[in-house]
Amino acid sequence: MARRRQSVTIKHVAADAGVSLQTVSRVINNEANVRPEMKERVQASIDKLGYVPSIAAQRMSGSRSYIILALNDRERTIEDWRAREGSDWIDQMLLGGMLKCAEYGYRLLFELVDTHSDHVERELKGAIAALQPDGVILTPPHGENKLITGLLDKHKIPYVKIGARLNGGLAITMGDDQLARMATDYLVEKGHTRIGFIAGSREYIISQWRKDGWLAAMEAHGLDTEGLCERGDFSFASGEQSARILLGQADRPTAIIASNDQMAMATNTVAHEMGLVVPDDLSIISFDNTPVVRFVRPPLTAIDQPIAETVSRAVELLIKTQRGEELPPMPVVVEGGLVERESVAPLPKPA
Repeated sequence: MARRRQSVTIKHVAADAGVSLQTVSRVINNEANVRPEMKERVQASIDKLGYVPSIAAQRMSGSRSYIILALNDRERTIEDWRAREGSDWIDQMLLGGMLKCAEYGYRLLFELVDTHSDHVERELKGAIAALQPDGVILTPPHGENKLITGLLDKHKIPYVKIGARLNGGLAITMGDDQLARMATDYLVEKGHTRIGFIAGSREYIISQWRKDGWLAAMEAHGLDTEGLCERGDFSFASGEQSARILLGQADRPTAIIASNDQMAMATNTVAHEMGLVVPDDLSIISFDNTPVVRFVRPPLTAIDQPIAETVSRAVELLIKTQRGEELPPMPVVVEGGLVERESVAPLPKPA
């Protein structure tokens, strides 16, 4: 009689294949030091018995937990969830991370940590003790928090920082400065010379990188930037305030780049309130390209952030580190692109 799936253990597989428990574990973990014929024999027993590997079985080959821990900012994440405004950062993060982990027999676990809290070190210590992760992915702004990175260094846990300075650990960026240059160049090609910019929160280094990209592009084209930059905090309200200042000028910008979708949508709203037609009177480009920008009127042209691919690459880097494999030069850049929609138009030529 065939065994029921839930009763089959790694011991049954080892007995059926006539190998050790460690050999079965190495096959499960897709390790390199297993002969092809041995791998085939073990896999045949797994298939015959209907065995489903567990994390406990995976740990048997050594000290690894086969868990990658991803940390995200608690306050902003909960705020986005409650607002239900179409942000898909978490969805894309899980998509890229979970699928890549599955390829290697790992599990991705997701934790919220408040980087502003005095208890962040205690919270992270608890997560490390409970999960014993093989690696940690730090999303912005955690990569800039020295309490977090210092604790991971102390415990010798490898980590990848997304959108953070390269000063320890592994680092991945999405080429924010180059993407801001791309957006600016695109508007210049359309004839715009008065291009405003709404920067994001100073807490995130990516905010400065995006502003730097805009400044560099404007300078390269010989264009003035005086009075054309305002700073928000990624919220809709801050985008409204910044847009009112920029569009209230006598020599207002004919195009605005906003550092995230919420501030771009706020700019669109303010423009309509002021009687401006988008894109005929004002062109708008956003950063992030979350689903909601497709349903704004007009749909917003946006810089697409390759979040899923970035987290997928982060997982790969951590697994390469665990295996002692050669790593690429840091930081790794996973660059996005520009998605053209209806919020940008060529600047009308003077009559």
